[in-house]
Amino acid sequence: MKSDSSELPRLLKTIKSPEDLKKLNRTDLPLLAQEIRDVLITRLSVTGGHLGPNLGVVELSIAMHYVFDSPADKMTFDVSHQGYVHKMLTGRAEEIHTIRTYEGLNGFLLRTESEHDCYGAGHAGTALSSALGMASARDLAGGDNHVIAFAGDAAFTCGATLEALNNINDTTKKFIIVLNDNEWSIDKNVGAISRYFNSLQTSPTYSSVRKKSADLLEKFGGSGIRKLAHKVEQGAKNLFSENVLFENFGIRYYGPVKGHDVNSLIDTFQYLKEQDEPVILHAITEKGKGYTPALANPGKFHGLGPYKQEDGSTASPTLPTFSEIFGRTVTDMAKADEKITAITAAMPGGTKLDIFKKELNERYFDVGIAEEHAALFACGHACEGFKPFLAIYSTFMQRAYDMIIHDIALQNLPVRLCMDRAGLSGDDGPTHHGLFDIGYLRHIPGLIHMQPKDEEEFVDMLHTMAAYNDGPTCIRFPRGAGTGATPKSEPEILTIGEAELIADGSDVCLIGLGHFFEIAVDTKLQLEALGYSVALINPRWIKPLDAKLITEYAQKCKVICTFEDHVLMNGFGSSIIELLHTSDIHTPVERIGWPDEFVEHGKVDILRAKHGITTENAVALVQRHL
Repeated sequence: MKSDSSELPRLLKTIKSPEDLKKLNRTDLPLLAQEIRDVLITRLSVTGGHLGPNLGVVELSIAMHYVFDSPADKMTFDVSHQGYVHKMLTGRAEEIHTIRTYEGLNGFLLRTESEHDCYGAGHAGTALSSALGMASARDLAGGDNHVIAFAGDAAFTCGATLEALNNINDTTKKFIIVLNDNEWSIDKNVGAISRYFNSLQTSPTYSSVRKKSADLLEKFGGSGIRKLAHKVEQGAKNLFSENVLFENFGIRYYGPVKGHDVNSLIDTFQYLKEQDEPVILHAITEKGKGYTPALANPGKFHGLGPYKQEDGSTASPTLPTFSEIFGRTVTDMAKADEKITAITAAMPGGTKLDIFKKELNERYFDVGIAEEHAALFACGHACEGFKPFLAIYSTFMQRAYDMIIHDIALQNLPVRLCMDRAGLSGDDGPTHHGLFDIGYLRHIPGLIHMQPKDEEEFVDMLHTMAAYNDGPTCIRFPRGAGTGATPKSEPEILTIGEAELIADGSDVCLIGLGHFFEIAVDTKLQLEALGYSVALINPRWIKPLDAKLITEYAQKCKVICTFEDHVLMNGFGSSIIELLHTSDIHTPVERIGWPDEFVEHGKVDILRAKHGITTENAVALVQRHL
């Protein structure tokens, strides 16, 4: 779905490919940068998206595409949420109004979307390793193209990034890293590496050398630039030889440079592309540059829904989200229990542990984008008698899979895994859908796994987790708000493995897991309107199942139908089938859930309708057995 190119500003509408960009005079590029910012601010106010990160990389993206030749030259973007400008410069500006909408542009890079998207990504820490693999393949094939890995400073807290750094100098001599340093991931960066980058930015001596370097590059350019830049850079290296992290990895460091001076960046890239050694360019940028609300609140504008362009305000939710309830509940529990700690991986705002941080900072720990470390760190707390609540999105918890098995479960440590964004994530698409956690967790011995049907039960489950110290527990909960159910004044400690029978029946048994319980309720009403007797169960527990209750109704009813916000392959419904097989019960089981594929991006209601996750489909499937 394309719009008329006349809707785009004067310069931007001429850019159908990077070759068109190269035809522009360099004096026009600052205006092009402003046009891109204006379009992003206007278009994303309607669709939502990652506004702040993209406003911060406009000049860097222009300069890279002005100097390098995509798709022959490969550009990998860490996370790739900052790839909107890249999309606009590679022929997709006319479609930018469709970003993150169903059948529109994906909010991240996607190999199937464009030949210029050489690597798809949605998680941090992937750019350097994948780019290094491309550089190695180029060398093996005898090629001479350039490979550029574009990564934010937060990516350097990832283990994978550090592993790649360790390998670069031994693998290739022609490799460029662009470090986009804005001091933010989703939230403010933390840790020693972040402080190291900041020290490079703020050191008066280094800043002086950097300024002189930039001034000279701009002034002289041309044939003498290599010798001059090398001398200046070498002087900086000599001054800071003990502090330059990248030099110790065998990677020549350049910077810090201003990341919003497009013409200076072009000169710098032209110089760097001639170097016969791995190099890193450290560029200082502002997340949200050019839009006052985004500069004032970088965390909010990292990624958001539609907003008012005039002031950046967003609609206030009518109900508290599961994340907000989580943050508030865990904080309140910790006030009553000094053993409770809270751990997150660079997402205090997303998980709402910022509430905990504000009120109980001494027991709050943000380890950066380092999910593996976060899980092991939580193990240490559990070993010493504390009660760690580890809050990580479902899609990111995948990264700590080995630690969950080898360190948490094998040692039977009472770590509480709290998986936000479980289920379909909507507009963010397949890299962010939390559709696999039941499958990758339910087979682990000793791990208790649960999902609440509403907010009231959610609070009960969190209190149950806090009270349980005999092994690991896990809770999955969706993005956004639930039904609005009010938690009890005195939360209930639930009996582990005991489901809730909502209604008796003899024809059909409906088992609705978590927030999909509401679809089961609607299905029950429709089936009863057709004259059927319908039992309804809220399972609560993914593991252990309430085998007694489920097998009772499997023997009593003619068909079972399960509902889950998860892929059907190895999901909750599969566990019901396994239970019945083991019990030698042959009652048919129909399942409502997501198909065995990576589900695209789009509004939840559109995707549910497309994939048959509807009351109507459930009724049709059940009726085949009646």
